[in-house]
Amino acid sequence: MSRPRIVIVGAGFAGYRTARTLARLTRHKADITLLNPTDYFLYLPLLPQVAAGVLEPRRVSVSLPGTLPHVRLVLGEADDFDLDARTVHYSDPEGSSGTLAYDRLVLAAGSVNKLLPIPGVAEHAHGFRGLPEALYLRDHVTRQVELAASSDDPKSRAARCTFVVVGAGYTGTEVAAHGQLFTDALVRKRPLREGIRPRWLLLDVAPRVLPELDERLSRTADRVLRQRGVDVRTGTSVKEATSTGALLSDGEFIDTRTLVWCVGVRPDPLAASLELPMERGRLLVDPYLQVPGRDDLFACGDAAAVPDLEKPGQYTPMTAQHAWRQGRTAGHNVAASLGIPLSGPAAGIVTRGYHLAAMPGNRVRVAADWLLDAVLPRQAVQLGLVRSWSVPLDTASPELARQPGPPQKRPAPGEPTATTTDGDAAKAGAKGSAASGPERPAGSGPDGLAEPGRNVASRPGETGPARPAAPGPDSSAEGSS
Repeated sequence: MSRPRIVIVGAGFAGYRTARTLARLTRHKADITLLNPTDYFLYLPLLPQVAAGVLEPRRVSVSLPGTLPHVRLVLGEADDFDLDARTVHYSDPEGSSGTLAYDRLVLAAGSVNKLLPIPGVAEHAHGFRGLPEALYLRDHVTRQVELAASSDDPKSRAARCTFVVVGAGYTGTEVAAHGQLFTDALVRKRPLREGIRPRWLLLDVAPRVLPELDERLSRTADRVLRQRGVDVRTGTSVKEATSTGALLSDGEFIDTRTLVWCVGVRPDPLAASLELPMERGRLLVDPYLQVPGRDDLFACGDAAAVPDLEKPGQYTPMTAQHAWRQGRTAGHNVAASLGIPLSGPAAGIVTRGYHLAAMPGNRVRVAADWLLDAVLPRQAVQLGLVRSWSVPLDTASPELARQPGPPQKRPAPGEPTATTTDGDAAKAGAKGSAASGPERPAGSGPDGLAEPGRNVASRPGETGPARPAAPGPDSSAEGSS
């Protein structure tokens, strides 16, 4: 029987983690194919530092073949799906085409720059969603500062040293903050004439920067930006863009050669090509990341409208944090839908992860004990705190240890005791006599364990005369404690 085929489209936060999770869970029991235009996973949150010259591009580019050794990488972009035939058609970087067959398909195509119907933006603004855009911006900003330093026109120098960022979300705020530090460092090495200083503007129609965060963090970010010299303008956006500047919504025209577009993202249009129910451009899925009515199709990340279980009726936002968590969930659910049995360390990790998530408390302590057990030898000592007579098999309260009853009544003078014919006190009845030493609970031997031939009371605190044990093949066998 052939192994199940899994195709993952996209290697962003959601797609990469789906592939990594599936590779660990299936353990060579499935053929996993990852379709992506590049051979790396881009750690997008650090991209502004690449544009500012803090990090080299390879530092935020994680090799897919190097970190996913059991996943087949196919370089290309998906351009068509046949859901009935279960195939994905794609084009590779050199223009050739190919087809991938699947038993399970995971759509994790991510998102692209969000465009607004503003004249000139598409022609004169630059986005910030990929490594090429970050590298272009770094070169472009450096070039503008160098051209300004060599220019004899004061107006041209000021325009080239003015940089406008539209959108004060996560990306735009980071670009402006790091961009100001970058240009300040450039002019320290080569000061501009007439005391011109690089100027960064951060615009947003929202009333504050980072509107996704609470007001305290937003105020802190605003203060840091202004201290660095960034001109923060809330309630303001671009009305029109030209090759020489930007007309703002308040009527002011800013002379600039740099307009960075960070107003947000929209789902990759690839999701809409499936012609399935959508929610604002995102493919509708259930809480298990499965497309309703399609047991072979899953979606996660920015391309999927995932129900927010903490906010009924809403969907999770398009952030890297949600995509990362959804990728892991998709990997587990795809493996479960195929019925791939888990064993070995992978199964242990899944089991412990499930129980850790289900526990209502003590999670950190349980996890700590598991960690210690993984690196230290287990202790093997006898504490002797519980005797076998305290935990009888037949009890209505297994959660309670049996407590010893009142001391057994000593035989009256002249009262016969049970002995054997040769005088040896080998039976259980003789072991409860005065000659046996200190009192012990009824039915216990010298070490406190249950003895053959005696029963204890069936309820805690009950006592009574010793009775012969019910006959049976194991009536003389003592259970292990």
